[in-house]
This record gives sequence, C-alpha cells and structure tokens, in this order.
Amino acid sequence: MIRYGIVGTSWITEAFIEAANQVGDYKLNAVYSRSENKAIEFAKKYNVGNIFINMEEMAKSNEIDAVYIASPNSFHAEHSKLFLRNKKHVICEKAIASNVEELKSMVAAARENGVLLMEALRTNFLPSISIIKDNLHKLGTIRRYIGNYCQYSSRYDAFKAGELPNIFNPEFSAGSLMDIGVYCIHPLVLLFGLPKDVVANGYILSSGVDGLGSLLLKYDDMEAIIIHSKITNSHLGSEIQGEKGIMIIDKIDHPQKIKIIYNDGQTEDLSVELNKHNMYYEAKEFAKLINEGKTESDINSFEQSLHVMSIIEKARRKMGVKFPADYTVKALLE
Repeated sequence: MIRYGIVGTSWITEAFIEAANQVGDYKLNAVYSRSENKAIEFAKKYNVGNIFINMEEMAKSNEIDAVYIASPNSFHAEHSKLFLRNKKHVICEKAIASNVEELKSMVAAARENGVLLMEALRTNFLPSISIIKDNLHKLGTIRRYIGNYCQYSSRYDAFKAGELPNIFNPEFSAGSLMDIGVYCIHPLVLLFGLPKDVVANGYILSSGVDGLGSLLLKYDDMEAIIIHSKITNSHLGSEIQGEKGIMIIDKIDHPQKIKIIYNDGQTEDLSVELNKHNMYYEAKEFAKLINEGKTESDINSFEQSLHVMSIIEKARRKMGVKFPADYTVKALLE
C-alpha cells in the first residue's frame, strides 16, 4: 500500500483522491495546506490523521512514501524538489513546471535521489490514446493534426470584474496554454514527436497571460494546429488528417468518441467507454511504477514532458508571455 500525501486542496486534488481510491493501491495519509483550518477540514472529510502546515516537515515525515502535488504551476518545481530530495515519489500536476530549466532541475533531483517523478497528464494514459495510436496507419500518410480545447473559465467573469484569479495571474505561471493548451500538445508529442518549428499567436489579457491562442507546428511531412482558450467555448472536436481519411476525436483531453471517415465515405467507429475515473489510469501507472521500483514512466517520460515544455516555452516567447519564474532560473524569454 502506497501511503501518499497531497499538496493542494482544490477540486483536482479531490478528483485524484477518487481515482486513487479506485486503483486501490493507495492510502491517503497526509494533507498539507497553508491554512490549518482548511487542512483540518479537508483531512476530516477523508479521515486522514496527519495534517501539515509546514511543507518541509511533511516532506521529511515518515508518514508518506509519495505525494500528489496540485499547487499553482509556479510552485511545482520548488515543491517537487523538496519531496524528491527527501526520497518521496512525486506525481505533479500539469503543467509540470513553469519552463524547461525548472523541469530539468526537477528531473535532476529525481535522478539524484533515485525516486519517481511523473507529470500528472491524464490523457496519455487513457485506453483511447492507445486506440488512436494503433489505428493511425489506416489514415495513410498523416498530413495534419488539429488539437482543439476551448473552455470558458468559471473565473473569467471575476477577472473581468477586476479580480485576479490564479489562473489569469502570471505570478502563478498561468494562462490558457499552460492550463488547457497543454492537453492538445501532449498527445501530439506522444504520437508524432517533437516538431521542427513552432509559430504561435495569442490574445494577451491585461494581466499579462494568454486568454486564448493558437500554435502552428511544423514537421517534415505534416503540420499540427493547436487551438486553445480560457475565454471562449468551442464544440468542435479534434482531428488527425491522413491521405486515406480522417480521424475525428471528440475531446482531446479525454477522448471517448473516435471515428474514422475514409475518403470513399465509409466510416469506422473506434469509440471507447471509460468506465473508470478519467484520472484512474495515471494513478494506476504511478502506483505500478512505484511497486516495480521504477523512477520514470515510459509514457509520461522525462523526454516527453521536456519536449512539451519546450514547445510551450517557444510559444510563450512568440506570444510575448513572460512569467516571474522565467527570471528566477535565468531562463529569460527575450
């Protein structure tokens, strides 16, 4: 049984706890929050006896073997390295870091201490991604990937009213690309590798982060288009276009309805029903790796996460989005 702690008490943390409970190899054994009252309230809800308001004490504690980190993006590197250096396995929410240099330092800490570090990007572990990958050959030569994820943020109205929610605050390495555009980029890199060139455009909010944007990524024989937004909705799916047909994907962040339409009009339904929580599969992978004594995922590998982060960083540079975290690691985006 893997005894784990959580950093962050938002809805995404509760989702991971639910998924971990479905896996069955986990025991939630510690809760961290800066607010003692919030930590007590959260721990009581899940019958957890160990409460921490000092993260270093939690990292050094013998009460946990692993930790799920869901703090704001700008804290991911600092928090992850604290636990890694104390020999705790880390699963860290997407985007795993603010920039490439931060991520490299996290990978180094994991390797130096012989523990597991994995980005919590659920999509890559879903059975539907394997189905997409296994059926790509039916499309013939692939010429275009279109990843579309646009979802009007529940916090955007507050932003327009003069507030500054975390998701629109550059201090927290936030914005549309970091929050949901990443869901479009990860499957692209998993399926097709690192592009040769990145072009990006975005609408920059008054706070300095992107509210929406698009990327054009160049490969030798194909192109990829990423469309993302936190300030508009879209009901369009995503596509992979080949010379023999197209594959239509309903939701790129957790695909279920997948269909091939061939050039002659014939169709093939590849849809899959997810009977588990959509974070179950990443939680299962993390537990499996720990139980097998492995320190890196073959799916969300260090290389995978570094490639995705490099694309995001190049896109931010093209859009003119800079985070305070870029300066603290001397990775200036000129």
